[in-house]
Amino acid sequence: MTTKLFVPRETTALALGADEVAQRIEAEAEARGVEIELVRNGSRGLFWLEPLVEVETTAGRIAYGPVAPEDVAGLFDAGLLEGGEASSLCQGPAEEIPYLQAQQRLTFSRIGVTDPLSLEDYCAHDGFRGLRRALGLAPQAIVDEVKASGLRGRGGAAFPTGIKWQTVLDAPAAQKYIVCNADEGDSGTFADRLVMECDPYLLIEGMAIAGLAVGATQGYVYLRSEYPLAQEIFNEAIARAEAAGYLGGDILGSGRTFHLEVRLGAGAYICGEETSLLESLEGKRGMVRFKPPLPAIEGLFGQPTVVNNVLSLAAVPFILSDGGQAYADYGMGRSRGTLALQLAGNVQRGGLVELAFGTTLRQLMEEFGGGTFTGRPLRAVQVGGPLGAYLPESQWDLPLDYEAFAEVGAVLGHGGVVMFDDTVDMAEQARFAMEFCTVESCGKCTPCRIGAVRGVEVIDRIRAGERREANLILLADLCETMVDGSLCAMGGMTPFPVQSVMKHFPDDLQRDAQPH
Repeated sequence: MTTKLFVPRETTALALGADEVAQRIEAEAEARGVEIELVRNGSRGLFWLEPLVEVETTAGRIAYGPVAPEDVAGLFDAGLLEGGEASSLCQGPAEEIPYLQAQQRLTFSRIGVTDPLSLEDYCAHDGFRGLRRALGLAPQAIVDEVKASGLRGRGGAAFPTGIKWQTVLDAPAAQKYIVCNADEGDSGTFADRLVMECDPYLLIEGMAIAGLAVGATQGYVYLRSEYPLAQEIFNEAIARAEAAGYLGGDILGSGRTFHLEVRLGAGAYICGEETSLLESLEGKRGMVRFKPPLPAIEGLFGQPTVVNNVLSLAAVPFILSDGGQAYADYGMGRSRGTLALQLAGNVQRGGLVELAFGTTLRQLMEEFGGGTFTGRPLRAVQVGGPLGAYLPESQWDLPLDYEAFAEVGAVLGHGGVVMFDDTVDMAEQARFAMEFCTVESCGKCTPCRIGAVRGVEVIDRIRAGERREANLILLADLCETMVDGSLCAMGGMTPFPVQSVMKHFPDDLQRDAQPH
């Protein structure tokens, strides 16, 4: 009898030794004369348990983790192949791990479950149901379904996806494009990478549906250049999807066309901004365009273009498969569906958490994250990437909701949650925000290009004790100028973390900088 085992082939798991664990398992099975089938699945996103080894049994898949190569022989002795629970590494049935069980996984229901490149696996778990339904609908009906879902952009701006699609559908043009922003550059984020490495057909399906909805026949994925494994897996998935008729000139015999290609990013944070991304995709330097015209009217090569984030497009197959209302049933207010939160920084249990909008930040950090990795008190948390505000404890009971965050000058952004314990120097974090902007600004507008440089200088003077009160006033004025005068969110949001430090952690700016 052959026993099926699963060892992830995903960047985080590989970095923690998953390949070595897989090799040891195969060698151990051979030495013991037992037959196994080793599947390289995706990660479930429970990173503190990686590498997470799973064994298929009559009672379901039993999980063990984190497994080091030297643990393998002992696991076999403890009855690994029978799903024995004698080992201290046994986590019980994978689906019943509390961290996973408490989530509402709509977009990420397949990650860690399937072999990412197996079309058979994907289809066995409801894959391409949404595409098949979309092929039987008129473009307007597809757009209406997305509107009914309440889906908003998951990349930062939270613009309603259905309205963007409607604009592109209504724009007359011989050629339209779907562009996926996979240039995942926010600190502490990895959800886009997990989609592309662990469930690539999901994004392929979402982009094909988007093409059918607006009349686009060509799609591009603008992928972060630091994601070589995602590039490898996704390109292979495209080739297999084309060969099976899910992409190409005759999708599933319907006569409809959608082609898809991957383009590597330029290694610039600013290329996460949609117009800068389009410039880069056209082979130019990644610089922000003036708006109007909007990309939905004049986007890639001057043609109507849908630019959506990976998570926005990855939500679409569920919406078409189960209906817009089924998606809208999750969430609160104008924030519908689920949000992919990524716990990172000084955290005990880092990983991906997909929840309906409305959970509080405190619940996320304590019940899922388990507090800080150091065991010290949590002091601050930055949500929404390097341009997001630092939130003090008084704001941790905010519901994770776009409007609730906007009311306090914060952003949910791409869902990155980076935690800091009580040893953090918040003045240093404020300086980092300005310094980040000096490095990453495209330089097109003065408030961002010059303002960030002056911001670093002013913060350095404050920390050196030079005319501290006058310089704090100057810093506040500078932040206001950048927010109101910058061409895009790069300069417009850089002050958010600085302003939050000035408001919630003022004492740190009153202390002299500690020598490094």
